[in-house]
Order: sequence, then structure tokens, then C-alpha cells
Amino acid sequence: MNSTDLALPAPCTISDVERDTGVAKETLRVWERRYDFPQPQRDTFGERLYPFEQVQKLRLVKRLIDLGFRPGKVIGQSTQALHVLAEQAASNARPRVPAGDLQPYVELCRSHQADALRRKLSQSLMVMGLRNFVLDLMAPLTTMVGDAWACGDIAIYEEHLFTEALQTVIRSAIFSMPQPEHGTASQPRILLTTTPQEKHGLGLLMAEALMAAEGAHCLALGTQTPLPDIVEAASRHRCDMVALSFSSTMNPRHVLDALKELRTRLPQDIAIWAGGANPALRRRAPAFVTVLTLQELGPALAGWRQRAMHDLATLA
Repeated sequence: MNSTDLALPAPCTISDVERDTGVAKETLRVWERRYDFPQPQRDTFGERLYPFEQVQKLRLVKRLIDLGFRPGKVIGQSTQALHVLAEQAASNARPRVPAGDLQPYVELCRSHQADALRRKLSQSLMVMGLRNFVLDLMAPLTTMVGDAWACGDIAIYEEHLFTEALQTVIRSAIFSMPQPEHGTASQPRILLTTTPQEKHGLGLLMAEALMAAEGAHCLALGTQTPLPDIVEAASRHRCDMVALSFSSTMNPRHVLDALKELRTRLPQDIAIWAGGANPALRRRAPAFVTVLTLQELGPALAGWRQRAMHDLATLA
């Protein structure tokens, strides 16, 4: 057997493609009819199978759509042309980073130097402090690595290596922070998690770090928590709000459905905060959800604290 054949990824089912790229099954079928792409193969049962190179192109198409391009303008282009367009668009959208050049971190990831990457991240955290590290380094670096993965510049396992290194460093920083006193009315109790379809957790971890730095009581459940468990945990721990993260890869319809179901199940005095790059939050977020960027978390917590103290004074 040829070693090249062994290294070739197997074709993906339509469910795999939806999870990997964030493009809904219905959208894939529409594009297939309207734009003649993708062009899936069929298995013995007639089910669609998508070759690896088509999945790679779909990642680029989804990334460009998230950046504001229309499907009809990008789907017909070659993968190479999309790669160039994605690089240009990402460079224009990426914020300026006062912390310096991010490329050395990416190169450590590409060269598989996990220990060196963790040391460099830890050193930057010590110099910058937790809040600045998250906003000025972690957030843009995560975007850069995500763009590199979407463009095929780094492998999936290299992106996972980066994620593990960053999670190790930031979790250690959160754990070492002084814990706020229980029973302090001015500090909110916040449950942080993602819904069952959302497996990406870096955005959630960044939010937890910023909230912890503001003195909030954080109950972090990790990713993919069933909705009934979110409701039960928030109620049992008397949380003031549930904070959720939604990446651009999650189906926007699933985002809205999950938010509506949570609002129906949660007590009305528990607020829902949401953040992330999912289009559902930018274009049609329900009125009962407070949508926040990482930069807006601090002011939002300050506003909550001010209202809580006012309510407490009114009751007194």
C-alpha cells in the first residue's frame, strides 16, 4: 500500500463538514445546486461524501463570508485565489497589537516547540498582566492562528498544540488569582459554558479570565454543556448571569434556538450574556440577550455592580 494513500484524509460526511466548517447542511445543498460547489461524491447508500480538498475550500469560503464577502463572489474562485483573499482580508481586519509581533508565537507552534511556546506565553503574561495579556495578545493571537488554520498554513494538530499551551497558561493564571469573598453583594456570580453544539472554548476562557480579574465569582463548566444542566447549575449556585460563547463555526440557527430555549427555562432574574464571532450575535440577537465583546466585559460588570448596589440601598 502506498504511504501517500495512508496520509490522505478520508472523505467527510455532510454532518462532519457542518461541524468542521460551520456551514449548515441546508446551505451546502443550496450552494451545490446554485454554484455547482461543493461537488460531493456518493457512498453506496447515496449519501454525500466530501473530499478533503473541498472541505479545505469550504473553510476558506466560510472565513471570507464571516469577514463580509458574499457567497456568489467567492465560491467560484480557486482555492489558491481564496487563500490570497483570506490573507489580505484577515490582515485588514486584524487589530494592531501593541504587545509586538505575534509571529514568533506562531513559529513556535509550527516548529512544535510546545514547552518553549508555554514559556514565552507565561513570560508575556507576567510582563503584561492578565487583562492586557488577554486583550492585547491572546485575542489577536488566537485570531491569527485561526486564520492560519483556515488558510491551510498550519495543521489541525498544530492548532491543537497552540490551544493546549494557551489554555495551560491562562488557567494557571486564573487559579492563582485571589478568590473574591462569598456573599459579597457587589460581585456577580457568573456561570460560563457553551451549548452542546459548540466545542470551541478559548473565547470562553478569555471571558473567564477577564471576569475573574474584575473580581467576579466564576463557575466554569467548560464546553458543550446540555441546556438542562446549564439551567440546573445556574439555579443551584444562585448565579446572576449565564455567559455563553459562540464561535463562527456554529450554525446561527442553532445559536438562536439554544438562546431562546435557555431564556424559557432560566429564572427571569438570571441574565444571559453572550459573545463570540457567530453571525447570529451580530445580525439578529434576541433582545433578551446582552451581546458583549471582550473589551466590553469590564464596563458591563461595572454597570451590573452599580445597579446591584443601588438596588441594595433601595431595599435598605
